[in-house]
Amino acid sequence: MRGIIKTKGGASTNRIVIVFGLFGAILVGLGLILIIAHNWDNLSRFTKTIVAFVPLVAGQLLCAFALLKKSVSVSWRESAAAFLFFAIGSSISMISQIYNIPGNISSFILTWMLLALPLIYLMKSSIISIFYLIGITYYACEVGYFSHFFSSSDTPYVFWVLILLALPHYYLLLKHKPNSNFTAFHNWIIPVSVAIVLGTVIRDTHEFMSITYFSLFGVLYLIGHHPIFTQQKLRNNGYKILGALGTIVLMLAFSFDWFWEDLRSNPPQLKEVFTSLDYLPTIILTLLAFILLYLNIKSKPIKEIKPLEPFFILFIITFIIGLNFSFVVVLMNFFVLATGILTIREGANQNHLGILNYGLLIITALVICRFFDSNISFVIRGLLFVTVGVGFFATNYWMLKKRKKDES
Repeated sequence: MRGIIKTKGGASTNRIVIVFGLFGAILVGLGLILIIAHNWDNLSRFTKTIVAFVPLVAGQLLCAFALLKKSVSVSWRESAAAFLFFAIGSSISMISQIYNIPGNISSFILTWMLLALPLIYLMKSSIISIFYLIGITYYACEVGYFSHFFSSSDTPYVFWVLILLALPHYYLLLKHKPNSNFTAFHNWIIPVSVAIVLGTVIRDTHEFMSITYFSLFGVLYLIGHHPIFTQQKLRNNGYKILGALGTIVLMLAFSFDWFWEDLRSNPPQLKEVFTSLDYLPTIILTLLAFILLYLNIKSKPIKEIKPLEPFFILFIITFIIGLNFSFVVVLMNFFVLATGILTIREGANQNHLGILNYGLLIITALVICRFFDSNISFVIRGLLFVTVGVGFFATNYWMLKKRKKDES
């Protein structure tokens, strides 16, 4: 017992040292930048150039010391790497300003991230991996989204190469430290980043964007059911949470008629799907979702299959039907309602209040969406809210009563 207490206390202390070490490195770096910026105009070009390289050299020396003398200390490695990461960015910006080197924010971020990438593996630094993933995501948004407001935007294909370069470190984290905080952050940042940037790739195929995102969230949800993630706490499983929430939000969005009316008025040419490279992301993600679904359910009985796992298939079928028929709106509403009911049933079977209330929230969200539907009278809307409210009280009361009965 004493050994366990010591281990837990040591692990907690180690986390605190790492966190404060990172904050210290970041604050020192930002403080030096502010001090230099205050006296910047009074310095000569030569002095400015030296000053621009001082943080970079200091960061490299710190990293060398951490590798040679403190290689076992995670706090030293992460803190030194964080300082050097920001030193790289400040040096690039200062040199560009001193010598009036032309460029834009996207080229600056891309250069910064490419120079910082080796730190992930040289320093075995997870914090740099997180900064890097955030940086390349911002770069992709800058190129694919933000520049669209000022000029013609490009598709940041290089993002997908950049994120692949960070995956070996993520794999090592999953293999050796699956329950660490750094791994949990990666479990969220990677799927969020992919979901955000995917829109820049399929922007020109907007009519199939719905299928692409349903397939993406299906892929994320199925990845989240892999044993390496199911063994972790739910809050650390960004794949499962993002995949489930993303699918539910899209289901609710397409329970309105506006999408289907637009689809029928401007039907896509299905033959182009297999002849144009613009549809390649849709095809790849859909095939990947099919493969993961097969691997996930091949050894499961039907009753254990989660309702959201095969939903991307149901949506593809619904999408094809919706090209010619208007009743797909009713179908989508039925799917949302059925998902909520099945989730409530799962929560009741597992005696899990969280899952049960999650199912009730899905139905509540559907009722709220129908509240804004002008085709339904206020009386029916009010009755729907009352029914769901009573359902919340009744199911929770029944569940708590069942627990007390089981305990006794």
